Amino acid sequence: MSRRRKQGGPPDPVTYIAGGVVEGENALAIGRSLPPLVDLTPAGPRLGVAATNNPEKTVSPTVEPSAAPAPKQAGAKIRTAFLFPGQGAQTVGMAGPLCATVPAAKALFDRAAEVLGYDLLGVCVNGPADRLNATDVSQPAIFVASLAALEQLKTAEPDAAAGVVATAGLSLGEYTALVFAGAMSFDDGLRVVQARGRAMQDAAEANPSGMVSVLGLEIPDVEALVAEARSAGTLEIANYLCPGNTVLSGSLPAVERVEQLAVDKGGIRTVRLAVAGAFHTHLMKPADEKLAAALAGVALNPPAVPVWSNVDARPHTDPAEIRGLLVRQVLSPVQWEGTVRALLAEGVERFYEIGPGRVLAGLLKRVNRKADVRNVTA
Repeated sequence: MSRRRKQGGPPDPVTYIAGGVVEGENALAIGRSLPPLVDLTPAGPRLGVAATNNPEKTVSPTVEPSAAPAPKQAGAKIRTAFLFPGQGAQTVGMAGPLCATVPAAKALFDRAAEVLGYDLLGVCVNGPADRLNATDVSQPAIFVASLAALEQLKTAEPDAAAGVVATAGLSLGEYTALVFAGAMSFDDGLRVVQARGRAMQDAAEANPSGMVSVLGLEIPDVEALVAEARSAGTLEIANYLCPGNTVLSGSLPAVERVEQLAVDKGGIRTVRLAVAGAFHTHLMKPADEKLAAALAGVALNPPAVPVWSNVDARPHTDPAEIRGLLVRQVLSPVQWEGTVRALLAEGVERFYEIGPGRVLAGLLKRVNRKADVRNVTA
């Protein structure tokens, strides 16, 4: 049967169900400078090394290889992609242990407090959940926590970025990917993410709406379901996550109609997402215009490695193209499955999911269960 969750309440704990589908996933020159997140060397990108409180002890991230890598010639680099999570990955308590052991991670949260004007780490560690789950707080929280997890990876595997040939992020995570790749500064990225979260929250409050994940239907069946449920109101496909997991966004009556119809149409069930509104649809207007204004004051540089866009599932290095795609992303469906398939087709051999949760690893396994994916959690 379909399941509903009270709008605006804390998300259910992330649980993994058959086939790797994830329930509880919400799919989904300013200031002083910080040390670069990635250094460019003649051999390619290289992560800087972050110090720990104990010089004799390194902090190992949660690294969980899913499959033994194929044998390679001596000295050959493993073609790697860094992936960053989106809204919904947040949980109360995240980043606390990490910041207690990795000074560079704590420094990011200290800087975030100066930029945002409040103690972001305190909200991450102590909540309350309602505040952490608010769109204008959860987006900066996941952004900073993911980059803090990247600092953890620097400590444990300084050469992990040497083989990086691509980076991508789910929705909000695309901004984290851009900062990792050097296309955007930490301060600029944080300010834009804050503006994005506020604009999306405002749009959601202006148009009561929601999101629902439909499990167990292929895309043609989902499209037919959307066409039928639209009789109750606006409804669009918002996230193409993986086979059998598609997220729809729309007006509350249309979302409720989907929940009534999905199982009868052959779906396993539906999961209402704990988000403020219908993200990645035209109901988000005018959030795209507000985001465009925020991006207009930000310098974008060519990234060190291609950043794959959620809008077209293609790699981009041109700052003008990236800027336009970020604006379009607010109203466009997230092409995550297409991105993952394209990265695999491009010969990526290893993936790191960097940030809170393990959502992206689960989605990747639904595309290719033998994929080598490692989690570096916050």
